[in-house]
Amino acid sequence: MPFETIDEVPVDPARARVYEHGWQSWSPTTTYPADATSWRPVRPPTQVMSYRPGRPGPERGFQGEGLLAVDPGDGGAVRLYAAGDGVGEVASIRASLVDGRVRVSADGPVEQSSHGSIEGGLAAWGDAFARTVGAAPPRPAPTVWCSWYHYFTEVTEADVDENLGALVAHDLPVDVVQVDDGWQSEIGDWLTLSGRFASLSGLVGRVRDAGRRTGIWVAPFLVSQRSETAREHPDWLLRDAAGDPVDAGFNWDAPLYALDATHPGVRGYLTEAFTRLRGYGIDYFKIDFIYAGALDGVRHDGSAPLEAYRSGVRLIREAIGAESYLLGCGAPILPSVGLVDAMRVSADVAPTYEPADGDASQPSQYGATISTVGRAWQHGRFWVNDPDCVVARPQIERRAEWAEVVARYGGLRASSDRIAALDDWGLETTRRLLTEVPPPTPFS
Repeated sequence: MPFETIDEVPVDPARARVYEHGWQSWSPTTTYPADATSWRPVRPPTQVMSYRPGRPGPERGFQGEGLLAVDPGDGGAVRLYAAGDGVGEVASIRASLVDGRVRVSADGPVEQSSHGSIEGGLAAWGDAFARTVGAAPPRPAPTVWCSWYHYFTEVTEADVDENLGALVAHDLPVDVVQVDDGWQSEIGDWLTLSGRFASLSGLVGRVRDAGRRTGIWVAPFLVSQRSETAREHPDWLLRDAAGDPVDAGFNWDAPLYALDATHPGVRGYLTEAFTRLRGYGIDYFKIDFIYAGALDGVRHDGSAPLEAYRSGVRLIREAIGAESYLLGCGAPILPSVGLVDAMRVSADVAPTYEPADGDASQPSQYGATISTVGRAWQHGRFWVNDPDCVVARPQIERRAEWAEVVARYGGLRASSDRIAALDDWGLETTRRLLTEVPPPTPFS
C-alpha cells in the first residue's frame, strides 16, 4: 500500500521533536530533533534482522512502525499516531520536516490522538492498547545469570557448573541459571547437543540441587543453512511466491532461513523440542530472533505473517506451560503484546559503548540505552521490560553508566559475567542490581 499524507503539523523547527518506535526489539527507538533523520541499517542483512524487513525507511526523516509522535515544540499538543490494529496489521508511519511543518504519512490505517507530552501520550496509548489486546498484568520476573556475554557461543557445561558454584559461594540472589546460545548442535537443531554439553537433564539436576532453576535460549523460527532441519525438511522452510526460501539474514557464518510456523511438520517439531526441554525441568525460556516467524512469505495454511507469528508463539507457550516464564527477544514489538511475560526492548549490550559499525541496532551500550529509555513506558503495561544484561567486569567500557541504566529502567535483572572475572565493584554492583528489583508496575 502506498504512503498517503494523513496530517501536517505546524512546528517550531528549532524545538520540535519526533518519537519513532522501531519494529522489533533491536530496532532503535527514541526521540529525535524534527530536522534529523533516524537510524538506518549499515549492512544489507541488518534490514531483515534488526529493522522492518521489506520496508526500508525514507531517505530523510522518520519511520515509526505502528507508533510515532510529534511534539511541535511551540507549546501545542503532542500528536500521537498509532496503527489502528497494531497486532494483525501494523502500519508504517513516516514523518519529515518540510517548510516549518512536519508532514505525516502512513501506508495503512492509523488513529490520531492529542496529549500534553510524548511520555504521557505513550503511557495513555499503552494502557488502552494493552486492554484492547487483552494483555494480562505482568508477572514478576525472576533474577537470572546468563552465559552469553562472557562465553558467547563457546559456552560449555563446565562453564555453567563453575558459575553455579560461584553463585552459591557468593550467595548472589539469582533465581535462574540460563544457558544461552551454544548448547545446541546447530541453529535450528534443537533436539541434539553441541559437543560442549553432555546432558541437559544432568545439568538441570545440579542447578536444582543448588537451589536454582534452569533457563535456556532457543531461536525457534530460525534455521541455519548448515542445520539438519533445513537439509532434511526443505518443505518446512518459509518460501516466497517464486518458491525460494525467504532470506532471514546472515549470522553464525551462514545464511539463515525462516520456518513456516503454520506447517504441521514445523508445529510438531517445535512442540517436541519445547516439550522435551520442559520435561528436563527447564521453566525459563528465552526465545530469540523470533522476527523470523513474522517474515513475509507463502505459508502452508495461507495465514498472514503476523497471524502466523502469533500462532507460533502461542504454540510454544502451550508446550512449556502457563507456569513457565517466557522472554521474547528479536521480536516484533506491538504484535507480541499479550504473548510473553518479558520482552527485550533494546539492542544487545556490548563491552563497548559505541556500536562497531555505527548502527544503533547493533550491539553497544549506546544502542541498548536509547531504546531502553525510549520503551520504558512499556514496562508494567505490556510485560516486564528487559534492557539486557548487567555486565560489570573491569573490561566493560563505561560500566558504571550502564549499571545506572539498568538500575533506573531494568525490569528483568540478569547478570552475564563470569563471576570469577568480577572485581569488588563489579561483584557488589551485580549484587545490588539483583537485589533491588522493581515490581512489574509502570515506571513513573
